[in-house]
Amino acid sequence: MRIFLSLLKNTNPKIEYYSRFSPSPLSIKQFLDFGRENACEKTSYMFLRKELPVRLANTMREVNLLPDNLLSQPSIRLVQKWYMQSFVELLDYENRKPEDPHTLNDFLEILIEIRNRHNDVVPTMAQGVIEYKEKFGFDPFSSSNIQYFLDRFYTNRISFRMLINQHTLLFGNDTNPAHPKHIGSIDPTCSVAEVVSGEFQNFPVIQDDKKKSHPIQVVYVPSHLFHMLFELFKVSGAAFAPTELHEGDGGIFPFKISDRGGGVPLRKIDRLFNYMYSTAPTPSLEPGAVPLAGFGYGLPISRLYARYFQGDLKLYSMEGVGTDAVIYLKVT
Repeated sequence: MRIFLSLLKNTNPKIEYYSRFSPSPLSIKQFLDFGRENACEKTSYMFLRKELPVRLANTMREVNLLPDNLLSQPSIRLVQKWYMQSFVELLDYENRKPEDPHTLNDFLEILIEIRNRHNDVVPTMAQGVIEYKEKFGFDPFSSSNIQYFLDRFYTNRISFRMLINQHTLLFGNDTNPAHPKHIGSIDPTCSVAEVVSGEFQNFPVIQDDKKKSHPIQVVYVPSHLFHMLFELFKVSGAAFAPTELHEGDGGIFPFKISDRGGGVPLRKIDRLFNYMYSTAPTPSLEPGAVPLAGFGYGLPISRLYARYFQGDLKLYSMEGVGTDAVIYLKVT
């Protein structure tokens, strides 16, 4: 703890400096155009060596605004330590020239280390919130504030990992030979129907009415879509029925999945997107545990994935009948 506080004190001026900048918003088209037309490792390096510290600094500033009782929880302190360590490591590249023969390779390796370090940020932050709730409880005001914070925090994490993944996949050795046409993590011809079919293998009791399917291809990140579908299938039990794919307005493709599992009472719909609400058993951070099981984070984070590229995820339910889940995908 003393080492962390010392590190925080010495690094605070840098956090203050980088947090004055706003993160650069990037569309999926910008990611695609760079990867296809002028993918230059030096250009990516020059951008990320500033952009990543900016994003980390802004996130750390927001974390520091949390209530002291929440910040004092062991899991929250651990997340802070991860972010601080990653920030300090990136500062090493502030003045390193890309012409140095070791710079680009070293930067690539540190990005992979940072990405791996942050793998468990979501469940660890969730554990910290649970620790706080068990000790101090939640009133409606604090619950609303924490909901707002977590939406921003996890959205920032999605964008941070997207930047790292694009760089490491485009210029590193962790490319996927099974998908040679992918631009980093982006599939320019992502078949929604194929991703759905892949998900159905994990849920063999679900029936897909192929006659009503209309396969489309979109520019998208398959892993993001996979995450959304997995969570929707999981909360549905085993009652999901026909999938409908059709072109919408304004470059938006709505993708609807329907069940006839009895529906959700109207008063409970909003709770399904609340981080503090879960009907699952007590969560576990033990090795091998399902990452988000018990935290109640599956649906709210799935909605963040959808909204990250200007889409959305909506639930429409009729109590006693069933539920329609609609994923809106923004098409470039």
